Amino acid sequence: MPDDPCTRILIVGAGFAGTQLVRSLHRRLPAGIETTLLSDESYTTFNPMLPEAVGASVFPEQVVVPVREMTRQGGACRFIMGSVIQIDLAGGRLVCRTLAGERELAYDHLVLAVGNRARLDLLPGMAEHALPLKTVGDAMHIRNTVLRRLACIELEDDASARRALGHFIVVGGGFSGVEVAGELVDCLASIRRYYPRVAADELRVTVLQGLDRLLPELSPRLGIAALNSLRERGVDVRLMARATCITADGVQLGDGEFIEGRTVIGTIGTAANPLLARLGLPISGGRVVVAGDLSVPGYPGLWAVGDCACVPNALDGSTAPPTAQFAVREAQHLARNLGAVVTGAPTTAFRYRSRGMMASIGHLKGVAEVAGVPLTGWPAWLVWRAYYLSQMPSFGRRLRIFFEWFWGMFYPPDITHLRFTRSAELGSDEERRQREASATAAMTV
Repeated sequence: MPDDPCTRILIVGAGFAGTQLVRSLHRRLPAGIETTLLSDESYTTFNPMLPEAVGASVFPEQVVVPVREMTRQGGACRFIMGSVIQIDLAGGRLVCRTLAGERELAYDHLVLAVGNRARLDLLPGMAEHALPLKTVGDAMHIRNTVLRRLACIELEDDASARRALGHFIVVGGGFSGVEVAGELVDCLASIRRYYPRVAADELRVTVLQGLDRLLPELSPRLGIAALNSLRERGVDVRLMARATCITADGVQLGDGEFIEGRTVIGTIGTAANPLLARLGLPISGGRVVVAGDLSVPGYPGLWAVGDCACVPNALDGSTAPPTAQFAVREAQHLARNLGAVVTGAPTTAFRYRSRGMMASIGHLKGVAEVAGVPLTGWPAWLVWRAYYLSQMPSFGRRLRIFFEWFWGMFYPPDITHLRFTRSAELGSDEERRQREASATAAMTV
């Protein structure tokens, strides 16, 4: 088998796990093995940096990296941008939709690294009225919404409406919730100078956490440090406050209280990628159940890795968390196992001890636990930035982003409201209304 030039490895998904797997396989597999990476996006998103994109601490292009830049192309390695239509697990074939139409890809080993999705049905009204934070598009939409709210406050005369417009409610006190709240409160304080008709007390950020502390993934000490940091900057953090319903005007709590606010950001709940449900694979908590060596039991040649996989950690018997750190290590381990299978050697179980956890909670502020050492404030923020800078694929990209980050340490965030309007879309108000009416009619047919 090691000399068979027809051995084909197909990887679906180009997140942290998928791209790392391609890089690791390139170094391990013998010559003649074909590796194909398939993704419906041409870039990898650094999801932990999305809150910073919301607060304009970084530009959108700094949280994405082209797949072709992260993986070495040519020879036996290929990248295809396309979406999966159908997978024949028994026949080893996949049909995908590409820019050049439908294509069929044959494989000997299929690796699922498709990540997960934001869950929008966790609470009544969440899909209609909450803003999820899972993609770059989500981050830019939230950022634009915040800027529109401030512009609207300046034009609003009613005091109660101004307060509702200026109240930003974050549902969830995990990593994403704490990070986006910290970024928001610092961003609002920094950019208010550009909105002279908006008073400081008209802008508020509230975090609703259903547990008794923030950041349950970290130690209680760091959760308390994050809580104190947010409250010192004016964030209203409500612990044991469980949201039960979200409306266009605010959030209903379980104790009957209604919190008024026009902008609700939802950071709770993840859902399985729809592809997993279509395949009928064993699912636990929205993730594919895999064996210790990352193979899917009962499906020869099928593997899963990253956020979409429920990976047992042989170190302590726990389930590996869906974080970038573990996704990278899982991909590296799977590369070793695939190399073992190709050469006829036995596979091994995934075993990994976390090197630490980090969270950025605002401008120059963070919490971290690295090798058992707790860090808070500016040192934690530096460690957080250094880690993600190290994940960038090239020295030139790292250098460019470093200088942009350094510049941002001393100057206020950008307040550009990005709207991508094509020339054909310009025209009179009446023409725009007609186009919008035609688009609405088309969607209802």
